Amino acid sequence: MCGISAIFGPGCGRAQIETMVRSQSHRGPDAEGTYLSTTGMAALGHNRLSIIDLSDAGRQPMSDGEERYWIVLNGEIYNYLELRAELAPDYHFQSQTDTEVLLAAYIK
Repeated sequence: MCGISAIFGPGCGRAQIETMVRSQSHRGPDAEGTYLSTTGMAALGHNRLSIIDLSDAGRQPMSDGEERYWIVLNGEIYNYLELRAELAPDYHFQSQTDTEVLLAAYIK
């Protein structure tokens, strides 16, 4: 099961989110990642247990192609293949993950 972490508000920093990610390394042994917004007002962290799309394209935190929207997810979207087919005309997918389908749905 993946691990997710987030900090929002003034003063959140890379060191804080990296500490959170390290503390939950047991939740996802396959990869870890962090994102710090350019404003310094939001930080996301993820520990990955690879289930769907084992490639690096499935790493999180994940963004849309323009890096406007970011997501971390711990869960499973059971109907993601149907949703992906519906969203495909309007969104250029970079991975085969259910996480990216959720991101595309949010954007739409």
